[in-house]
Amino acid sequence: MIYSMTGFGSSVREIGQRTFQFEVRSLNGKTTDIRLKSGVNLRDRELALRRLVIELGLRGKFDVNLSMSSGDVADSSIINTDLLERYYADLMAFSQKHNIVTGDIMQSLVRLPNVIQVGDEAISDEDWALMEEMIREAMEKLNSFRKTEGASLENDLQVRVAGILAALEAVAPFEQDRIESIKNRIKKNLKQHMAEETIDENRFEQELLFYLEKLDINEEKVRLGQHCKYFLEQLDTPNIQKGKKLSFISQEMGREINTLGAKAQHSEIQQLVVKMKDELEKIKEQVLNTL
Repeated sequence: MIYSMTGFGSSVREIGQRTFQFEVRSLNGKTTDIRLKSGVNLRDRELALRRLVIELGLRGKFDVNLSMSSGDVADSSIINTDLLERYYADLMAFSQKHNIVTGDIMQSLVRLPNVIQVGDEAISDEDWALMEEMIREAMEKLNSFRKTEGASLENDLQVRVAGILAALEAVAPFEQDRIESIKNRIKKNLKQHMAEETIDENRFEQELLFYLEKLDINEEKVRLGQHCKYFLEQLDTPNIQKGKKLSFISQEMGREINTLGAKAQHSEIQQLVVKMKDELEKIKEQVLNTL
């Protein structure tokens, strides 16, 4: 079971005459980063909010938006009319200078910084308890979204690893032909540079065996198979945070595939190595989005 790092969650609570809405979006990231936009003066509650998002979201980049609306605007916010007029004058002057049609720009004006000033009324303990409940609900929805996305990720990762294992299995039929091809190539090159009667066959066989041992790919095949098995085992663990571990395993898989390709010296095996590398790159892309 894996979780995607991409998700969305929201929740709403009515507290008195005010309606609070909490929205959170998450994207992949190596560390936890929270970008908070709040229409509520949180004061000393902001740190608690951030801690709650980290506790429940675990890892990733989070875009958090806390907004508030009220039936009585005077109770919740103040319109800075002086600033609004300056914004309006500047925008109209700019639009006239560049012949830009303004249309209804009121909605854009009220979104500009400090036009709507939130009241300084502190959040009571009772209100914060309801807001915390709202935040937990949104984060639960976020993680539910992540779990659903994670199921698709897990299925794709399993298919990719199976592709590597299939290509690895397909190497075996070419191994004997690979050895014979290397032997014949070395012998041919030797005869081109030396008279055949001067070649010591016993010494040649000894050197050839030594060379073939250096090109043996059995260890790489065994280790790659073990890494693939370990990768699949980690997918099945109940631990939610496993993206970093899967990334480490995929790096080890890459090392064995690269060494296999460097030692292959056989066209069909090289083609299989290319297939493995292609599957591994797709694995790495998916692991980046795994929690």
